[in-house]
Amino acid sequence: MHELSVCQAVIAQVERIARQHDDTRVASITLRIGWLSGVEGSLLERAYPLAVAGTSLSAARLVIETSPVRVRCRSCLAESDAEPNRLLCGVCGDWHTDLTSGDELLLTSVELERVNHV
Repeated sequence: MHELSVCQAVIAQVERIARQHDDTRVASITLRIGWLSGVEGSLLERAYPLAVAGTSLSAARLVIETSPVRVRCRSCLAESDAEPNRLLCGVCGDWHTDLTSGDELLLTSVELERVNHV
């Protein structure tokens, strides 16, 4: 399952971010996953608890947002949604398109909370 290695890479990146902010803990991590990214969101959600076990992120919540497949037409220059297996222009139907979104895997936000020392 390559989603586990994806989780581990995200965790390493988030831990670096958290270390830059003293007296904080990570409350949540938000990822945006495109339909054509090669990463399955449901498998990532299942791998996440295994990947964070024993780390400083063990209490952090994972939020996954999906990104639609969008194309820009080379003929009419319109940008439109497309089906993952049918990258046609939604305006003129041409197949001469460029992918503008839908293949990304992005760390979009890390929510940090202050740790109160009593």
